[in-house]
Amino acid sequence: MTNTAPAADARALALAHYAARGVLEHVLARHGITFQQQVALRAVLTADAPPTPDELVAQVHDSLKADPADIRATVDELLAKQLIVADGAHLRPTDAGRELIAATSAETAPVAARIWGGIPAEDLAAAGRVLATVTERANAELDALT
Repeated sequence: MTNTAPAADARALALAHYAARGVLEHVLARHGITFQQQVALRAVLTADAPPTPDELVAQVHDSLKADPADIRATVDELLAKQLIVADGAHLRPTDAGRELIAATSAETAPVAARIWGGIPAEDLAAAGRVLATVTERANAELDALT
C-alpha cells in the first residue's frame, strides 16, 4: 500500500493557512492584538527605514490584500495602543510594541517548531517554490482585475 499525498491546490493552501493563522490568532488574542495589527506592527519593526503611514498601508495591503481604509484604522489602533508612535512624517515602534512582538514570537516559536518540525528540507524547498509561483501568479491576476 502506498501513501500518496493529495495534490496541492487552492483548498489545501487555504486550509493550511487558516489552521496556522488560527494558532497565531489564539496567541495574539491573549495579548489584545489582532492579526492585522500584528502584521502592521511587525512591518514597522522590520522596516529598513521608518515608514510613513501611507508606506505602511501600502505594504500591509500588498501582504494581506485588505481594504486600505481598514489598514489605516489598524494604524490608528496601533497608535492609540502606543505600540507605534508618529515621529514627524514617519512611524516608529515603541518599546511596548517591540516587547509585544518579542512576547508573541516567543510564545509561537515552540508551536511553529512542532508544526514545521520533521518536514524534510527538500519538501520545504519544493513547497516554497510552489507557493512563490502561486503568489506571483495570483498577484498578477489581482492586478489585472484592478
